[in-house]
Amino acid sequence: MPTDRSDVGVFSGTHVLAELDGVDPRLLDDETFLRSTLAHTLTEAGATVCDVIAHRFEPQGVTVLAMLAESHASVHTYPEVGAAFVDVFTCGDRADPAHAVRLLGDALGSRPVTMSTVRRGDPARQTTMTGG
Repeated sequence: MPTDRSDVGVFSGTHVLAELDGVDPRLLDDETFLRSTLAHTLTEAGATVCDVIAHRFEPQGVTVLAMLAESHASVHTYPEVGAAFVDVFTCGDRADPAHAVRLLGDALGSRPVTMSTVRRGDPARQTTMTGG
């Protein structure tokens, strides 16, 4: 992890919104698996996971929220259709939210991920990130 803190106070970030499809419904209804998989994929993408919480719905479905030092991530599942919505927002340039989404899609065995990226904040201070 870099020791240079020049990114502190920079008002910019990257917000990735994604849809995962073709996922095994059992995985999408497994709260424990989703919590650990989201935390792992975020860490692999360079994010600092502070906490992960989840809520399981009846009769099915799970929402998982990860609080990051860089911002947040969420997964909301629809086991009945084998799909999930994913939202990863990170400030600065330490974490790569698009990479986190791709890793999550791989872990869930998703068909190609549908993803859009929104740059947020001060455009003059934003760094370029590759994604999608």
